[in-house]
Amino acid sequence: MSTSGPDMNNQRSTVNRLSADDVTLGYDQRVIAEKLSVEIPDNSFTVIVGPNACGKSTLLRALSRMLKPTRGRVLLDGQVIQSMPAKKVARTLGLLPQSSIAPDGITVGDLVGRGRYPHQGLLRQWSAEDERVVQESMASTGVAELADRYVDELSGGQRQRVWIAMALAQQTPLLLLDEPTTYLDIQHQIDVLDLCAQLHEEQGRTLVAVLHDLNHAARYATHLIALRGGEVIAEGAPNDIVTAELVEQVFGLRCQVIDDPETGTPLVVPAARRARRATVAAAAAGGA
Repeated sequence: MSTSGPDMNNQRSTVNRLSADDVTLGYDQRVIAEKLSVEIPDNSFTVIVGPNACGKSTLLRALSRMLKPTRGRVLLDGQVIQSMPAKKVARTLGLLPQSSIAPDGITVGDLVGRGRYPHQGLLRQWSAEDERVVQESMASTGVAELADRYVDELSGGQRQRVWIAMALAQQTPLLLLDEPTTYLDIQHQIDVLDLCAQLHEEQGRTLVAVLHDLNHAARYATHLIALRGGEVIAEGAPNDIVTAELVEQVFGLRCQVIDDPETGTPLVVPAARRARRATVAAAAAGGA
């Protein structure tokens, strides 16, 4: 049975810019989610969490127009996203996919410059405005000094910042990120998430990210969506919905939830191995 944060039941509306309405999602004949509805609050940092194969990245692909629902619809500014011209979508919504591969021999500056493609056309070629936006995007992500370096020479953390800079160069009010911290060490994970929080707080962008780390999600998100088996189990502010019961329901993990001493947000502390084994043994004995 689905639950939600205390404020969410009365907030469902059509005013938010991005939403999925009763969608069925899958690949070929394999259905990942059925009758799934989510609404992304405007000006939020929304994070989607859940166990592996629960539909997190599939939902993000649908919200970004990369995957067409077999039923239902994804709406962007009140229009079915699949019916909108690709360049119009790209001027509104930027996407950082899970696996980004740069062309061989491309420099950081050239890759970030590709983010300006949606703003160009037959009558509008590269301009001083494009150059300004590219320089600002690289500066805000801390990669300006790498402009002349080849992308394939960079570390994982540097490359991730370059891809975010390219997404920023699109100048979209909505930015979707699929597992932006994957393969990064802890310092670079925090750097990337701090950057995302800065984009949300200082530039007013609406961000939607898929994250595996529940504690990172609880610390950075203003709105959390918990999925399991293609179903929304709970959504709302992390302080409202993250409980030990929810973590066990969604992830099957016994834990305690305490206040993060740095931020006051929920901090998930998994039960020790012996305690988990004792619980399994007691359950087995009770069923005997």
